[in-house]
Amino acid sequence: MRLFFLLLTLFWLAHTGCYSLKGISIDPKVKTFFVQNIENAAANAPPTLAVDFTERLKDKIRTETPLRLVNDAPDAEFSGRITDFRVVPVAPKPGETVSLNRLEIRLQLLYIVNVEGAEGAWPAERTFSHFAEFGADQDLLSIQDALIRQIFDQLLEDVFNAAFNNW
Repeated sequence: MRLFFLLLTLFWLAHTGCYSLKGISIDPKVKTFFVQNIENAAANAPPTLAVDFTERLKDKIRTETPLRLVNDAPDAEFSGRITDFRVVPVAPKPGETVSLNRLEIRLQLLYIVNVEGAEGAWPAERTFSHFAEFGADQDLLSIQDALIRQIFDQLLEDVFNAAFNNW
């Protein structure tokens, strides 16, 4: 009998539109989304950095939520800019050299909900940042794409959780 109620509860939660078994919490009034092209305001950043992040954010939302991507009159919108892209030395060695560097990416995003009475929007822009470390003996240009993918993976999780998991 307990198992029946547990299964019934899980079925209800999965089909109410507000909660799923993945822990996503999206107001049931929100059905569509749009991601404005993220701006690249970071000096020294690769020219495709913002476009790549924009597309990866769209893909993540499209594949991990029931929301549909639309261009006109979306229920929810993301906008923002990449504000920082830099390499910082983090492990100095004797003789004024460095053994470890850190690639840092920082962005500011705004998430708004255009449906009256729907919850979940952020009251102001939020800043997200993450980094990946690499040895000073490694050439940044040869490993940059892999480092950016690694950083974007974490940034996307952080943005997704902040918007849809109330983290």
